[in-house]
Amino acid sequence: MVLNAADGNHTPMATMYDVPADDLIEALADDLADRLEEPEWGKFAKSGVDKELPPEQDDFWATRAASLLRKVADRGPIGVERLSTEYGGAKGGSNRYQVAPDKRADGSKNLIRTILQQLEEEDLVETAEGEGRRITADGRSLLDETAGTVLEDLDRPELERYA
Repeated sequence: MVLNAADGNHTPMATMYDVPADDLIEALADDLADRLEEPEWGKFAKSGVDKELPPEQDDFWATRAASLLRKVADRGPIGVERLSTEYGGAKGGSNRYQVAPDKRADGSKNLIRTILQQLEEEDLVETAEGEGRRITADGRSLLDETAGTVLEDLDRPELERYA
């Protein structure tokens, strides 16, 4: 609980669980776009084996970084292998007759690993030896501050009870 000085009462602080994930990721991507730099190969790399072309989104790198930061905070400590399965999809079966069923394919591990390394350099994520990556206190505060900002900006009546 945080003491609200203006009213003199306790108001709960917003967390990443209090706002819709897509709104939080969009707001986080705006902040991370300034902090992270997309490598030169980033615009040519596919996001997984199941994709035919690289992503067309202009801010894909920042959006994926925001999504990864949220996933690490929610499920951490978590490794690159588990994250690649979460960002995977279905790869089509046989090309010749299209009779084989779809098979599961992982997302790009290099893309995920590179973004996690950049988040580590920004001190938002840290490595837990043998366990994967987990969120730092700075990363948690960035998520909570962004969630508070998103909650204030939302104009959705069903979320009024959280404000």
